Amino acid sequence: MTQRALDSSGEQTPGPSRPAMIDAGAELDPVHPMDLPPSAHDATGLTTAEVAERVARGEVNDVPVRSSRSLTEIVRANVFTRFNLIIGVLWVIMLFVAPIQDSLFGFVIVANTGIGIIQEWRAKKTLDSLAVIGEAKPTVRRDGKAVEISTHEIVLGDVVELGPGDKVVVDGTVAEADSLEVDESLLTGEADPVLKRPGDPVMSGSFVVAGGGAFTATKVGREAYAAQLAEEASRFTLVHSELRSGISTILKYVTWMMVPTAIGLIISQLVVKDNNFKDSVARTVGGIVPMIPEGLVLLTSVAFAIGVVRLGRKQCLVQELPAIEGLARVDVVCLDKTGTLTEGGMDVTEVRPLNGSDEAYVHQVLRSLGSSDPRPNASLQAIIDAYPAGDKDGKGEQGEEASWAVTEALPFSSARKYSGAAFTETDGTSSAWLLGAPDVLLPEGDPTLDEIEHLNQQGLRVLLLARVPSGELDAPDAAEGDVPTALVVLEQRLRPDAAETLKYFAQQNVATKVISGDNAVSVGAVAGKLGLAGAENTLDARKMPTDPDDMATAMEQNAVFGRVTPQQKRDMVAALQSRGHTVAMTGDGVNDVLALKDADIGVSMGSGSEATRAVAQIVLLNNSFATLPSVVAEGRRVIGNITRVATLFLTKTVYSVLLAILVVCTQVEYPFLPRHLTLLSTLTIGVPAFFLALAPNKERAQPHFVRRVMRYAIPSGVIAATATFTTYLVARHHYAGPGALEAETSAATLTLFLTSMWVLAIIARPYTWWRIALVAAMGLGFLIVLVVPWLQDFFALKLVGTTMPWTAVGIAVAAAALLEFSWRLVGRRFGA
Repeated sequence: MTQRALDSSGEQTPGPSRPAMIDAGAELDPVHPMDLPPSAHDATGLTTAEVAERVARGEVNDVPVRSSRSLTEIVRANVFTRFNLIIGVLWVIMLFVAPIQDSLFGFVIVANTGIGIIQEWRAKKTLDSLAVIGEAKPTVRRDGKAVEISTHEIVLGDVVELGPGDKVVVDGTVAEADSLEVDESLLTGEADPVLKRPGDPVMSGSFVVAGGGAFTATKVGREAYAAQLAEEASRFTLVHSELRSGISTILKYVTWMMVPTAIGLIISQLVVKDNNFKDSVARTVGGIVPMIPEGLVLLTSVAFAIGVVRLGRKQCLVQELPAIEGLARVDVVCLDKTGTLTEGGMDVTEVRPLNGSDEAYVHQVLRSLGSSDPRPNASLQAIIDAYPAGDKDGKGEQGEEASWAVTEALPFSSARKYSGAAFTETDGTSSAWLLGAPDVLLPEGDPTLDEIEHLNQQGLRVLLLARVPSGELDAPDAAEGDVPTALVVLEQRLRPDAAETLKYFAQQNVATKVISGDNAVSVGAVAGKLGLAGAENTLDARKMPTDPDDMATAMEQNAVFGRVTPQQKRDMVAALQSRGHTVAMTGDGVNDVLALKDADIGVSMGSGSEATRAVAQIVLLNNSFATLPSVVAEGRRVIGNITRVATLFLTKTVYSVLLAILVVCTQVEYPFLPRHLTLLSTLTIGVPAFFLALAPNKERAQPHFVRRVMRYAIPSGVIAATATFTTYLVARHHYAGPGALEAETSAATLTLFLTSMWVLAIIARPYTWWRIALVAAMGLGFLIVLVVPWLQDFFALKLVGTTMPWTAVGIAVAAAALLEFSWRLVGRRFGA
């Protein structure tokens, strides 16, 4: 396991891992002395016997962090629904009073429910397996050794080690601190890091931004409120999204329409009309069942679940399922440079001494700085690789060991943008050094900055080594009076797939903003090499306006931003959102956490710090930026296709309710038996919707799901119901005698089928070969029913004569023309 540590220019890069779990803080309760190990254990940790004793007492962090619903919950959610209950009751009635073909709708519901359960079970298994792959393994001390264990194996009194980017796993007390700075913003809202010293409390849900240390666990398991939040937050869920809430709203209105309409229909068919009782019951049920858009919820669940499985195959962990939907609406992607556009590793290409500094002495300083940090970030690691301890000239030739004693060390902070150390040299003299961003350490107008600017324009990263007067390195004015000693030039490794990914976003009309802690010109040069549109429009975030509206304007006018602080990243996301943009933020280091949390969609690299993985909705376990287009495409596929098929389902609901109302008002027999509408629903909605819901779809989804669907469903349903009832009334005047009702029903069914097929044909656009084949296959299926004698008898469909069938076709053609006109009118007036 690896994680992202902060490099000296404000970026996040790979470093040693100390993963943790998702938590939020809680007050620390007093702990009984016997629950804590002796102070001597702070260095060595617990023994195996002590761990066993605590496990036996139940003092273990056994909170189950679930990535998905249990099988029982999946079955309950798919079976016990309001509409399944209604249809179940009607199905039982039909099994007693009508032939089996009038009960087919019940078998369809059983099949649909089974499909929903199976698909969500598949999604659950995918999520669970990915959660195990990406599981955090904090480092604890046991029997005097540092070992990685699962979070649920931590016991009371364990000594847990911390490094940059680690989340605090459980509540505890600091045992060791080496310039340990903890960010508690996710708990308290306070953005400034808190310097922790031995004896200070640390809360689960906070994370380390600088330094390192260890803490003793004082609260484990469900005692910590944070653990309860973690369990709740990590569950697989299908709620809290515009799509799901929109469908719930639709179903609520459908229920309100159904109840009075169904009551009126029952009275009309059973009381007013003196028909055969069983036939009246069958036609009443036939009028109620199609009002229910029962397959809409199923298809939404299936589309989400299949999306999870598809993304899982690409090593993408969806921690919050609605994130798939959210990605469909993204129109701005904010990228961190390191880890996305560039790979984590860097190489030292040149060291330029300044102000007459001795080159060998500069190499020794760099060598000593590398030895001073037990947790080097990528920049420092590149220096260590070039000038390892004991290496005299930096070219691999081992020289005389001349180590300097470290008297003070300053870990890197994204707010400072530099690190440092003070030494006692071999001759006894003292020196103090800072290593970091040149434009932060040097005053504005310094001639050295011109030289650095030339290097930045080539896409190179430049660090400044500066000697400073002795004093507190962490003082706010530590850089004052510094003497530039050398420039360290680093070359970054571009990700081979980054250019194609940026090209994809450009083609999809998604704006890309590169937000980095590095020099803006250098970042712009890197982005330019990868073909980012507008890469020349760079802005130093230190000159960024603080007014939200002005900041939003600057964000829209520029594509590359450098020297960005963590708080500014958060403000930038908020500024874009204030202009109506849907923002996705990618990141992998602790300085991205606040922005990831506030973005509409947070995306973290799998090797990112635990802090970023905890707040992100999506984790790219393969650390590949190139996976992101697949995630966006999956989101667009889900939301775009569900919007399409929802129109099909709601059209059926509208025409069913309107037909029932017309029947009640005119006091005639309901024209259809359940078998007729089961056949129509299967051919014009059920089967086509399943294929359309899983088809590719690259259109960015639009907001206002309910409004967009109902704009088309209401006029389509009204036209279908009007055309069908017109045919039915004409047929009632045309046919007479025995078998008239069956002939009238057949003519009305023909009109409704053709009208519904035209709605399907409109929704299937733009046409591809398989969409045309799908529509044609559904039409062929209905034709087969009309011409095969035993199917005619099974579905009680037989066209009598030629006059009425052709009249039904003519009415359907007129309805199709009205449908085309109404859809185009709605499209022009409200937008597609």
